[in-house]
Amino acid sequence: MAIYKHIIAGLDLSEESPQVLQRATELARACQATVSVAHVIEPLTFAYGGDMPVDLSEVQEQLQLKAEQELHRLTQHVDFPIQQEHVLVGQPATELHYLANQEGADLIIVGSHGRKGFALLLGSTSNSVLHGASCDVLAVRVAQADTRET
Repeated sequence: MAIYKHIIAGLDLSEESPQVLQRATELARACQATVSVAHVIEPLTFAYGGDMPVDLSEVQEQLQLKAEQELHRLTQHVDFPIQQEHVLVGQPATELHYLANQEGADLIIVGSHGRKGFALLLGSTSNSVLHGASCDVLAVRVAQADTRET
């Protein structure tokens, strides 16, 4: 098994994020590695198109502040020191790849929901992170918090 020195946990701030963070800290403890966490917000212009004649900068700043607060709240509930907390704006896979290169990380850990059918065809963030990464990527299968029957 490879020994990792710096792990980046990419968190989407969903209800499953604590599972991903727990796996990252368990592995870091076993490897005596450091852990940084990252959340990536897609720019509102991606979500709403660039043709919108509305200034969304204040809304984007509020989203970023809320993400920073939530990321910090998550890290307070783990019994492991978190080296750095990053909230980035951009496309998740691209930003995680860039961050891993900048920080010299040798492992990126992300959650995977195990999508099937049409959702699988649309792709996933974990799959996007895997392709193009210059370091190892671990996709943690997360148990979905919503267990409603359909």
